[in-house]
Amino acid sequence: MTDAENKVAIQGEIGSNSDMACREVFPDKQALPCHGFTDAFAAVHDGLANYALLPIDNTVAGRVADIHHLLPDSGLKIIGEFFHPVHHHLLAVPGTKIEQLTHVHSHIHALSQCRDLIQELGVEAMVHADTAGAAAEIAKIGDPTQGAIASELAGEIYKLDSLRANVEDAAHNTTRFLVMSRHGLDIGPDDGDMMTSFVFRVRNVPAALYKGLGGFATNGVNLTKLESYLVDGGFIAAQFYVEVEGHSEQRPLKLALEELAFFSHEVRILGTYPQGEFRKEYREKNGD
Repeated sequence: MTDAENKVAIQGEIGSNSDMACREVFPDKQALPCHGFTDAFAAVHDGLANYALLPIDNTVAGRVADIHHLLPDSGLKIIGEFFHPVHHHLLAVPGTKIEQLTHVHSHIHALSQCRDLIQELGVEAMVHADTAGAAAEIAKIGDPTQGAIASELAGEIYKLDSLRANVEDAAHNTTRFLVMSRHGLDIGPDDGDMMTSFVFRVRNVPAALYKGLGGFATNGVNLTKLESYLVDGGFIAAQFYVEVEGHSEQRPLKLALEELAFFSHEVRILGTYPQGEFRKEYREKNGD
């Protein structure tokens, strides 16, 4: 195995939730910490890692900023999804009392997932690039007035005390990650339950979006995500990111995509990949 085959690019430091997810998805590989999403994409393109594992959305904080803008032009294919339950700890240098804290540091999504704690303590929230990086920073500073919201693993790595466990606002706090590589999966339409992700831009004509999406309804294709964001630096052109259940070569989805293409520009498949176990279990539990 080459060095690249043993590496998975993640956004964040060792001990972050991305690192913890990587340990579950790729137990036989090592995380390659990257400062940002573009760095993680570049690591795969440059042959430093075979895969990237990146967060796309969270059940509390919503979609991860920037990732939807970067995915279409990343040059990588989505080959899997993984749902990681997130349990945050309030960390501080050893010997700190919780009432001493005046500031708490973490990633912006972690801070938004722990609003109740921040309000209860009356501390000032400080944004960092990732949770583990915040933990490393307060360990380095050694100031008992500075805390961090990060994983229990980060506390162990950076030798910090956990002042309180499971400080997230919601018990269902879960982050969904995408597994990406330079090449898509060689997987057929009969190889199990699939997801397909793609992007498109509608033509500038009345009801184009409505008509373009009508083919998914008439062909019985379930859309699980539809998000839009502005492109080209203006307020007119919007690109849509979509996730649907099914394989892109299955007849219902194939027909729906053909109808969408008639009303759209640039329908681009970003990947067809197996559904995560969490998705299947949730559907069975809730009868969907």
